[in-house]
Parts: sequence; structure tokens; C-alpha cells
Amino acid sequence: MARGWESKSVEDQVADQEAASSNAINHRVASAAHAERQRQRQALELQRERILDERTSSPHRRAALEAALADIEARLNQIP
Repeated sequence: MARGWESKSVEDQVADQEAASSNAINHRVASAAHAERQRQRQALELQRERILDERTSSPHRRAALEAALADIEARLNQIP
């Protein structure tokens, strides 16, 4: 026996609703990942600014600051 038009419409509605739900979940996950990357980038940029603002006459301290700055810049470049 052939299926009626109404049952097909209901199936289409259920499928559309499931697809929309799946898209919403994927969007939330993507938004959360984007927010985490933004938070990491902002934290690293603040650390970078703090290091750039520090002044020192000690060559050992200056070398440590330069190494920390290089590390932070490398980590910033890794964030997409």
C-alpha cells in the first residue's frame, strides 16, 4: 500500500527538525572553540605587552624576557 502524502510530510518535518538541531549543536561547538581561541590569544597578547613594558639593565633578565617573548610570539602564531 502506498504511503500517504501526510505521513511523508511528517517525516520531512522530523528530518528537517533533526537537521536543524544538529546544525545548532555544531554551531555552538564551533562558537565555543572560537571563543576559547580568542581567550587564549588575548591572554598571550597581554603577556606579550607586559614583557615589552618591562625594563631591565640586567643582561640575564633581558635574555630571559627575550626568550619568553619569543615563546609567546610562537604560541600566538600557532593559534588559527
